Amino acid sequence: MPAVKAELRKINDSSQGGAWLFDLGCGNGSVAASITKEGWEVSGVDPSSEGISAAAKTYPDLHLKEGSAYDDLVSLYGRFPVVLSLEVVEHVYAPREYARTLFDLVEPGGTAIISTPYHGYLKNLAMAVTGKMDKHFTALWDHGHIKFWSIPTLSALLSEAGFNDIRFVRVGRVPPLAQSMIAIAQKPKP
Repeated sequence: MPAVKAELRKINDSSQGGAWLFDLGCGNGSVAASITKEGWEVSGVDPSSEGISAAAKTYPDLHLKEGSAYDDLVSLYGRFPVVLSLEVVEHVYAPREYARTLFDLVEPGGTAIISTPYHGYLKNLAMAVTGKMDKHFTALWDHGHIKFWSIPTLSALLSEAGFNDIRFVRVGRVPPLAQSMIAIAQKPKP
């Protein structure tokens, strides 16, 4: 969260309007609740009815509903200057559809912030050498990760959807062995 909040502060400091944000894959609402303490107005969706139920009980003032990236979210919620989607893209079956929805939710000139576990050659080599590949890439995790992203593959997905000025921040451990990566992507102005 510190790296995500640092990016949000940069955006908020440079914005002229309100600090509105959409959380695509909001889970139990804990991230949305933390971000509202930073001055953001947050709306969001998650496909987990259990997650949304927990969010409603714990954070009743938040605007979080059941829904997914496969829904027509723009017609329901509109567009936002910032769309946040943390630790979601590795769970989607149709990443291009997810990326199209993400792009549609961001207003022109706005920003998408996406995080996912980091995968790169050195990290994968380190896992192989230490015998941790099977545990990390287990097929026995129900509803677990179904896609594994690297900086080039996530860049390609976001570029294909229409984003530009894509940059990455690696977090957790040293950069070559990072736990996660955060992509910050811009939707071009018309």
